[in-house]
Amino acid sequence: MIRYRFLQFLCFVLGALSSVTFSHAQDNSALRLVPHAIRLSTGRNFSLNIPEGFEISVAAQGLRRVRFMTQATDGRIFATDMYDRSDNSQGTVYILDGFDPKSGKFERVTPYLRHLRNPNNVAFYTDSSGQTWLYLALTDKLERFRFHAGEKSPSSAPEVLATYPDYGLNYKYGGWHLTRTVAFGEGENKDKLYVTVGSSCNECEEKEEIRAAVSVMNPDGKNAHIIGRGLRNAVGLRWVDDTLYATNMGADHLGDDAPDDTMLALATVSTDPSESRNYGWPYCYFKDGKAFDDPTFTSSPKKTDCAKVPAPFATFAAHSAPLGLEYIGADSKHPVLQNYFLVALHGSSKKRLNRGYRVVRLKDQSPPEDFITGFIKNGVIFGRPCGILKIGSDAFLLTDDHSGVIYYIGAKP
Repeated sequence: MIRYRFLQFLCFVLGALSSVTFSHAQDNSALRLVPHAIRLSTGRNFSLNIPEGFEISVAAQGLRRVRFMTQATDGRIFATDMYDRSDNSQGTVYILDGFDPKSGKFERVTPYLRHLRNPNNVAFYTDSSGQTWLYLALTDKLERFRFHAGEKSPSSAPEVLATYPDYGLNYKYGGWHLTRTVAFGEGENKDKLYVTVGSSCNECEEKEEIRAAVSVMNPDGKNAHIIGRGLRNAVGLRWVDDTLYATNMGADHLGDDAPDDTMLALATVSTDPSESRNYGWPYCYFKDGKAFDDPTFTSSPKKTDCAKVPAPFATFAAHSAPLGLEYIGADSKHPVLQNYFLVALHGSSKKRLNRGYRVVRLKDQSPPEDFITGFIKNGVIFGRPCGILKIGSDAFLLTDDHSGVIYYIGAKP
């Protein structure tokens, strides 16, 4: 009897181990990354690693700090370009047109607007009269243009809807965080425009409410108010199923391994300004998904109760610098993409950490998994992922604002 029970126990243990091993093998096979040669017109040659069964091509190149992309109502792709950090007057909005799925390339890249101050993204909205508008987020202001299908440049002067602080520390041309991101809502919020403005510093108590916050307004700029505070630098915005998601970068003074960078599901209260939610910064930070008091501000009378700070939807290793995010929904036929978020991790300025410099995929309650790697190798930077835009059911575009490249990544037919 004893021997029989021992054999039963042994079979149970071996079965459990084989189950774990099988499950682990399945996870690895789902995202087995294979190298693909990349050759740029600058002469740089390197490899990017993408999931087996996918292909990658250089869809456009020769750009500068190319940032975020949006598909216009006429089907064309609009991309912003911040030029470089030495000059903030040469930003451009480009039209990407004539995409060939077979070659994975755009036929034409033409300027739509020039001489802009750090253009980060654009958004499109069609009002009740049928007029379509292009919204442009700049460091110092938010403006909109009347938009007509097929046009190659704006046919009207811009309307300024809001102005933003354009000074601060560190960078001579506008402060620590220079980008502004705009996104229109979905569902009951479809006629609301959401705007993020980053902090003026690494760690401080802001003097201007609009800093380190997300606000909401009507499409004409009226009834603007803040709905979320304590967001040090929320750059990526993406609506999915009536929820607004944002990526957010943590502070830089807590060492190499803290704080977590985060992705948040934002509360989108759009009627009562008093219901704005606080996401913690500068008083709280996350480490391993848990909220802690920032020791710099423990004696501040303005201190936030970190126990009440909303938990992040997902976390990333410290200094990964998450930027753009995209959601590949149920319309995808590929299990590697279906119902996953893709997040571009721009990468740490401390190259030795080897943090970021990749694209990851994730779902709720699951850790990020590498989807594209190879942008840094042996301390040499080949690219910094920035913006992601889904095109079709199983493909997306990815900007690299270090090399001025836009990549096409898609499932093989």
